[in-house]
Amino acid sequence: MKSSEGTVHASNSKGLESDPIRRLADELANKLRLYVVTDRAWLGERCLAEQVDEVLSAGGSILQLREKEMSSAEMMPLAAQLKSVAAKYQVPFIINDDLSVALAVDADGVHIGQSDGDVVNTRHQIGPNKLLGVSVQTVEQAIKAEDEGADYLGVGAIFPTGSKADADAVALDTLKAICEAVRIPVVAIGGIGLTNMDRLKGSGICGVAVISAIFAEADISTATSKLKLKAMEVFG
Repeated sequence: MKSSEGTVHASNSKGLESDPIRRLADELANKLRLYVVTDRAWLGERCLAEQVDEVLSAGGSILQLREKEMSSAEMMPLAAQLKSVAAKYQVPFIINDDLSVALAVDADGVHIGQSDGDVVNTRHQIGPNKLLGVSVQTVEQAIKAEDEGADYLGVGAIFPTGSKADADAVALDTLKAICEAVRIPVVAIGGIGLTNMDRLKGSGICGVAVISAIFAEADISTATSKLKLKAMEVFG
């Protein structure tokens, strides 16, 4: 959600109390601490809404529906169902890539990649009061996304991951440089779990996006709780 003053790159000339852009970013950063991205690969006999309810009750702070193999028509009822679950826990609900579904179910926002659509057009379509996340892998992409209306950035893959086999690796130095170049919040994604989250301390990110670290676990509630505690310890 963009401030009426627009996006301005980092400056230390103002205190936080007089900087509305920074205040908005900090409020969003708290919601991004444990960013849950869905994956139906590990559903078993359960439905996704049941799993999501369990995950959000255990501490997931923002939810993204990511379904690359579903048509918009197939995704619509699932999105409506998950939106209700997210609302129950007052958690922002984001749709990955599919703008038509996001608009139809009145999701809280949409997340796009570098090949998923134009940031300016997406912002125009969803309006100023919805969240817009953009995946980036370079400082140049990050600055461009911020200037064009992104509210937060997703950066990865930071570590090797099986959830997105085609994801290119992003070095930790690049992650830190991206965080230093923009004022909007940044989350890291890709192979992140309890055993390596400490390596991201001091990078400048506000939280982590996770898929298999939750949904591939036998006890997703306990996995979520542990990840949330770890994220709070590492990022604030």
